Amino acid sequence: MEDTQILSTLPEQDPANERSSPAPVLVFDACQIGVVLRALLFVEAAIGVVTLYGSPDALAWLSQLSLVTGGALPAVLAWLLLTCMSKRLLARIPVFLQYTLATLLGGVVALYGCGLLAFTGLVASPPWLASFASGVFLSGVVVGGLVLRAKGRTPAHTAARLAELQSRIQPHFLFNTLNSAIALVRAEPAKAEALLEDLSDLFRHALMDRTESVTLADEIALARRYLDIEQVRFGDRLQLEWNLDPQADGARLPPLLLQPLVENAVRHGVEPSDTGAMVRISTQRRGSVVVIKVSNTVPAGPGRAGAGEALRNVRERLALLHDVQGRFSSGMRDGVFQVRMEVPV
Repeated sequence: MEDTQILSTLPEQDPANERSSPAPVLVFDACQIGVVLRALLFVEAAIGVVTLYGSPDALAWLSQLSLVTGGALPAVLAWLLLTCMSKRLLARIPVFLQYTLATLLGGVVALYGCGLLAFTGLVASPPWLASFASGVFLSGVVVGGLVLRAKGRTPAHTAARLAELQSRIQPHFLFNTLNSAIALVRAEPAKAEALLEDLSDLFRHALMDRTESVTLADEIALARRYLDIEQVRFGDRLQLEWNLDPQADGARLPPLLLQPLVENAVRHGVEPSDTGAMVRISTQRRGSVVVIKVSNTVPAGPGRAGAGEALRNVRERLALLHDVQGRFSSGMRDGVFQVRMEVPV
């Protein structure tokens, strides 16, 4: 075995890298459709409440709401566009300056919206100061919400990694894998070596530090490692069918997202069945969306019900990364349990 030996699962640390400056950190990201929709709805709701104070009846309120929206909507879209385009620049500056610039930009674009109303003659006496203050306040609230959402990724991601690490080192899984390797050492040493290399890679991926997302191709490669190990254990009982679209390989997923799904398929489909089960993994690109499916046949009878923790974990992590652009569904139909995910390219 070369560099994939079990004893080399932990990467060596370079002292020079430890002394290097920390990586840029962006405390908020406005480049998602879900963020755009929420920001627009929040600003529109705030305008609706404020305009109620100066409106004697519903008709006057609608008229005032339409007038203010005409200036606020372009301003909000301009703020979202500018913050999205400059996110790489913002990531290079201190966190305090990121907050400051984002809120001041909110005031500037609010002046832009007020200027549009003044230019069109809809407002006789433009409220410049009030517009600037409102823009600063509303952008500050939006930034605060985005920061809280970004911070929500960290505990969920860490807990997910710990849960996946625990599943890798469960005694029965490790015992069964090593037992299979021992049985192959004399009869098929090359196969035993390949089995231990797959186990080594699983541990490496569980222990290594990860970024926020990885490619679908990386997740497919890791799932293949896991299924190769289980194939040795179950033999013909584990029937695999891959239907992969190369154009979907570049889609981004949270790390260690696909493997628990195939692990569930083995545990609840293959393991309790004397005759085995069929596990299917498919990917397909449809325009700007990639569809990922993991399905398995389920043996007849009561079976072994799970707590659904892995599915909830996957759903939450997918939502944290892709927000409304990521979709997750699961269910049983005609003796087949299927998990279906959609992610943007």
